[in-house]
Amino acid sequence: MSTLTKTVLIMAGGHGERFWPSSRLAMPKQFLALTDDSRTMIQLTVDRIRPFTEIENVYVATSSAYRELLQQQIPDLPAENILCEPVGRNTAPCIALGAVHIRKKYGDALMTVLPSDHLVQYPNIFRDVLQEACDLAESDDSIMTIGITPDEPETGYGYIKFIPRRAKRNAYAVERFVEKPDLETARRYVSSREYLWNSGMFTWKVSVILKNLEKYLPRMTEGLRSIENSIGTPDYERVLRDTFPRFPSISIDYAVMEKAKNIYTLAANFGWDDVGSWLAVSRIRQTDERGNVHAGNVIAIDTRDTIIQAGGKLIAAVGVEDLVVVDTEDALLICNKDRAGEIKRVLQVLKERNMTSYL
Repeated sequence: MSTLTKTVLIMAGGHGERFWPSSRLAMPKQFLALTDDSRTMIQLTVDRIRPFTEIENVYVATSSAYRELLQQQIPDLPAENILCEPVGRNTAPCIALGAVHIRKKYGDALMTVLPSDHLVQYPNIFRDVLQEACDLAESDDSIMTIGITPDEPETGYGYIKFIPRRAKRNAYAVERFVEKPDLETARRYVSSREYLWNSGMFTWKVSVILKNLEKYLPRMTEGLRSIENSIGTPDYERVLRDTFPRFPSISIDYAVMEKAKNIYTLAANFGWDDVGSWLAVSRIRQTDERGNVHAGNVIAIDTRDTIIQAGGKLIAAVGVEDLVVVDTEDALLICNKDRAGEIKRVLQVLKERNMTSYL
């Protein structure tokens, strides 16, 4: 068992653009209730880690625009554990900010990084996997990733190529990380049984990730040191505001994971779903006998395999199939399910036309 304090950093700064028009800049996906139990995505994320560590050891990195939302939805989260980024700079600077806050408080500690908007069907198994990742990360300074055993050739996920012959306990050495593949490549990955879906979950010692960040992103080193020295002082907000925007916008995968040594992955199966688009609603909510998922005031006649979310008005669907229909106060989405991944194109047009009230 691990002896260092177990801490968790939840990354909650995204905008959830593929869930437009419900997900907006003012109320992004992680603060929405998308499951049948009415808990929001970030509430579910915090719920499942409460037995893993104390809430005092949980940090959430987000935008200052979402501080109040976060405090409303997770009222017992300590205010000082809400890390508000002045601007979005992707996951590497986000993780770096969390790491220096944790180091300031604990010296060294175990740090697990989780997205705020994924779902887990079997939280007990999930926590067992996290504990094993912590034990391995502490024992020999490994960087641990959580890989999901694939059950289909999914083209929407990145993959982790592992080395079966290089294992310790239940973890395998990582050979490389690969980008989202085309369908034929994904089929090859799955049939080889040497690839896992990249869940975007990591565990490491704070000292280990900061050492790697300093090695591979040396331009951030001085700025991180300034931020860390200012934590708990009246100068913190000013230093953060002056320093953080100068950090490169880069993911942790590109910055560290594709370069670092001693990376291992645990192959896990705990009912994971990244809830990446409206199509996920058919997986995470109960469907009727015709494969429909409907919410609100909906009448459906001879309708199959649809996702319909009504707002203030009645939606009547007759003889349609394979559609996503989402009604909000000021916008209506009608989309073929095969094109759900292209909803971001609507947002691009809204930006081009300066229709920012719909973003």
